Parts: sequence; structure tokens; C-alpha cells
Amino acid sequence: MFRSLRRALCAVAAALLLPLAGVHTAEAAEPGAGYWHTSGRQILDAAGQPVRIAGINWFGFETANYAPHGLWSRDYKSMIDQMRSLGYNTIRLPFSDDIFKSTTVPNSIDFSSGKNADLQGLNSLQILDKIVSYTGQDGLKVILDRHRPDAGGQSALWYTSAVPESTWIANLKSLATRYKGQDTVIGIDLHNEPHDPACWGCGDTTRDWRLAAERAGNAVLSVNPELLVFVEGVQTFNGVSGWWGGNLMGVADYPVRLDVPNRVVYSAHDYATSVAQQSWFSDPSFPDNMPGIWDKYWGYIFKQNIAPVWVGEFGTTLQSTVDQKWLAALVNYLRPTSTYGADSFHWTFWSWNPNSGDTGGILKDDWATVDTVKDGYLASVKAPGFPSGGGDPGGDPGGDPGGSRAACTAAYTVSSDWGSGFNAEVKVTNSGTTALKSWKVTWTWPGAQKVTSMWNASYAQSGASVTAANVDHNGAVPVGGTASFGFGGAPGGGGVPAVTCTAT
Repeated sequence: MFRSLRRALCAVAAALLLPLAGVHTAEAAEPGAGYWHTSGRQILDAAGQPVRIAGINWFGFETANYAPHGLWSRDYKSMIDQMRSLGYNTIRLPFSDDIFKSTTVPNSIDFSSGKNADLQGLNSLQILDKIVSYTGQDGLKVILDRHRPDAGGQSALWYTSAVPESTWIANLKSLATRYKGQDTVIGIDLHNEPHDPACWGCGDTTRDWRLAAERAGNAVLSVNPELLVFVEGVQTFNGVSGWWGGNLMGVADYPVRLDVPNRVVYSAHDYATSVAQQSWFSDPSFPDNMPGIWDKYWGYIFKQNIAPVWVGEFGTTLQSTVDQKWLAALVNYLRPTSTYGADSFHWTFWSWNPNSGDTGGILKDDWATVDTVKDGYLASVKAPGFPSGGGDPGGDPGGDPGGSRAACTAAYTVSSDWGSGFNAEVKVTNSGTTALKSWKVTWTWPGAQKVTSMWNASYAQSGASVTAANVDHNGAVPVGGTASFGFGGAPGGGGVPAVTCTAT
């Protein structure tokens, strides 16, 4: 809601999309290939298969650093690899219109010891190119989020005196053109958190966010008709107020109308008490009252099959009992992937960054250690990654200059399950263009499963998350070749989790 409270310290699935879908491969039939479109409440890939956005916000481009935060500590590729290893399949990248200015210079990036070497000397848009390219290679998607008109702070309306609507639309069109043909970028979030005096359906073109979203959305689609257009809510509709960007009540009577059909995804934001207090948190029936609240503000759009709904931001420090109950209730409301597959709400958690002042992040303050408790709350709504690909805008080489890339996929199969225990096998396939020297596979179980023994791999388990790495005799895998390992676990009945393979 109150973006001023969500301050950035700038200075410095168990996913059963289809029955038995625990396989993570790069085959054409894997959901997610190509550009996406909508059908009722679902998002479908180019082949008509349903997909689920289950991702993370990585902010920084919208701040005075003009680049994603944390690059002062780590290489950007290692950051994206870690997101993938944790089971996030999409990155929402906030930006401000400052990154389009020729005078903008990215800062606070560490180039020592070879870190971020291919970012040196680049401007913000060129850094964005590199991040988009590598994200696509890793099998993740990108949503570009026009977060602010400038690095100074959030604006209530989509324009300011310094950044008029014409500049906003011109820059959105520039991005849509820049990434045309690169389907790693699946869409653009037109403006972050419109709030009072923004209205929805009031007809005043200076305040009506719904009309502005139509103007901007049509402009984007005029140059890149394949993109999804993500439209956030407002703060107040018919006297009912909520979180900034979180009120989509007006969609029922005033839907967003675009020239290209099946492109609108509505986006809500929802937060806990660590961001701001709301009346529903002190209701005696809390947290049982929350599904009704969400239904009223935005959930009805999904439940009435009007359009897909993406919770583009939600987060908390998770320090209070109220916040813990809120997050558990919201995750359950978003629909577990193991039960509903991609017929679910979409989401990107706020945030990857630990330096979000009133929510913290998935990473701890060292920018490397994972907050496994917070990440664990999201396990049931994570979903598989997508086929790698995308290509580079303007011929930007992005990854390895020689064109070779180490990559792998993994398939998890339960070979037997007797209730109190089970056996499983994981097959690793070299899906890259160069031989593997070593690999590791990660997954998160939705329940209390534990590895009891493992062969042909070493492993570590923390909570429900497991990391298995090759042993000496099966780390080297030729292009197109495979390696496998097996294990026993308990209890049974855990299903087939989404698995991620990383070439190391």
C-alpha cells in the first residue's frame, strides 16, 4: 500500500501441472514455450498449455543505483541461478523512466574477481539486456515493471509534471520494441501501485487508471502484439479503500479493453502488518476472514473466469504471529500447485532483496543465505520452470561469447511407494552445448518427507528442501548424455515435486 514505507536501502511443485508432471526438460512439449496469451482465468503458452507464474521481485533498476541490488556483493548470474534452484520461475524487474536517460550511469556493481565482468561499461538498458538474456537461458521468464517515473519515489498517478504520459507511453513502447521476438520477456506491468486520487471507471482522463491502462496497453501491443499487459488495481473504488494497487473491484463493471484480445492480466498487491495496518487484521475472525476480503478486492476476477489474476507483490518480515497467519492463509488462497496445477492465481513475492525495509527478503543480509522459513511458506505454490531460450536483442551476446553453455535438466520418478516410505530415481540430462563437469539437483517437498538413504549422489536436506550433487564417478556428462541417482525416503505419499538441475 504505502510505497513510502516499503523503502529500499539504496546506498548500499510439487508442481503437478499435469498428472505426473515432475519432469523438468527442455523438450518442445514442456509448458511455457513461446509467447503467452490468456483464456478465461488461465494463462496459456504458444501451444495452448496452461502455465503458472511463480516468481520473485528483484528490485534496484528503479532506484538511484539504476541496476538490480546485490550486484555490489555477487555476480548477477549466480543470483539468477539461485532463484532458479529455489524453484522460482519468473522475475519481476522494477524500473524507473530514469534508465532511458543518456545521463544515467549504473553504480554500486562489484567487478572484482571476475564478478559481473560482462556488465562493465554498460548502461542500464544494456545491463537489463544481459539479465533478460541470462534469465531466459536459465529457463525463467521476465515481467518488466514500470515502478516509478523516476528514482525519487513512487507516484500516485502514472505521470508527473517531469514525466508526462507521453514519456511514459514512449518508454513502454521502446521496451516492447527492444524485446520483440525475445519471449523471455512475457509482458509489462504498466505502472506500479496507482493510488488516490487515481480512480477506476470515473471517466476523468487525468485520473482514470483504467482508461490510461487502455491507452498504454494498446500502445505496447501496437509494436509487440505478443506481450501480456499486466494492469494493477487502484486504492479506492466507490469509497472502498485498500492497499495501493490492490483494489480491482472496478473490473466487474469497467474491464480493461485492448485492441488485441486475450492479453490482459489483472494484478493485485497485498501486504501484512509489517507494511501497514488494515482493519481486517484486527477482525475477531482473522485469518478466516481473509478469503472473503481477497474475493471482494480481486479474487472474484479469477473465480468468475473473467481473466487471470497475478499477485505481483506480497511480503512480510514474518516477525509477528499475525503476519505468519496472513502469509499462510494467502498462500493457501493462491491454490496449491499439487492440487490445482496452473489453474491457479499467479504470483511474484516481494522480494528477493533483503534490503526492503518493511518486508525483508528471501535472501538474508549477506545477499547469499536463504531465509528458509520464509521461502518454505511458498513451497506449495511454486511451479516448474520453462524451456530455456529467448535470444538477445540487438545481437547482444549475453552469455558465453563462444556460444557454448553448460546446462542440465532433471526428471524425478517414484519407483515404489508403500505408505510409510518410498524409493525414487532422478535422471539428469545434459541439455547444454558443452560437456558437464558436475551437476546438482534441488527440490522442495510439500510435506514432511526426509531422505533416508541415497546412492550415486551426495545430499543435504534443510527442512523440506533437498540438494543432491554428483559423486566422482558420474559428474562428467557428455552433451545429450545422462546420469542418474536414487534414494529412499519417508513417509510416502509425497507425490512428485518440481526439480531443478544446475550445472556447477
